[in-house]
Amino acid sequence: MTTDPAPAPSAPGDRPAPRRAPAGAAVLRQDVTEAIRAAVFEELAAVGFARMSIEGIARRAGVGKTAVYRRWKSKLALVLDLITAVAAEGMPVPDTGSLHGDVRAVLEVAAHALRHPLASQVVPDLLVEAARHPEIADTVRAVLLDGRRGVAARIVRAAVERGELPADADPDRVLDLVLGPLYWRLVVVRTSAPAGYLDDLARSAVAALTA
Repeated sequence: MTTDPAPAPSAPGDRPAPRRAPAGAAVLRQDVTEAIRAAVFEELAAVGFARMSIEGIARRAGVGKTAVYRRWKSKLALVLDLITAVAAEGMPVPDTGSLHGDVRAVLEVAAHALRHPLASQVVPDLLVEAARHPEIADTVRAVLLDGRRGVAARIVRAAVERGELPADADPDRVLDLVLGPLYWRLVVVRTSAPAGYLDDLARSAVAALTA
C-alpha cells in the first residue's frame, strides 16, 4: 500500500513552523492527488462511470486504494470533485473587437476541447449518468451550461455595446447557435470537421444572430 509521507520538519531558527497536523493524520501529497485525478479521466474513458471502480483508479494511478479513500469517500464524490475542478477552470472570454471574432474564438477553444479523446468519451457517459444521479446532473450543468452561459453573456454585452446586436439579444441563443452544431458534429455524430468548418460555422451563427 502506498502512503503519503509527512513533510520534513522545519529547521531550528527558521520562521515559526506551521501548525502540525494532529498525530496520525494523513498528509495528502499533491502529486498523488493529481495522479488519481488523471487516472479517473482515463478510467471514465476506458470503462465508463458505471463500471469504474476505486480499485481500477488506484491501479491506474499506481497508488493503493487507501490513498484514494483518504481524499474521496466514493467514486461519485471523486467524479463530482473532478467535474467541479474542470468547471472552475472555465472557458476564456474572447475580446477580439467583433462579434464574428469572438464567436470564432469560442468555436476554436470548444473544438479543441471536444476533439480530445477523453472529452469525447467522458462527456457523453456523464450525460447518461446524470439521468440517474441528480448530483452529477447538477455538476455537469455547471460545466456544460452555467460557465458557458457567462461567457455568452459577456460576448452579447460587448456586441450590444458595439451596435452589432440588439439590446434584447439572448445569450442562450448564442450558445444554441454557436456550440450546439459543434457538439452535435464532434461528440454525437463523431465526424471530423473539414477545413474551414469553424469559419463557416462562425459566419452562419453570426448571420443568424444578427438577422
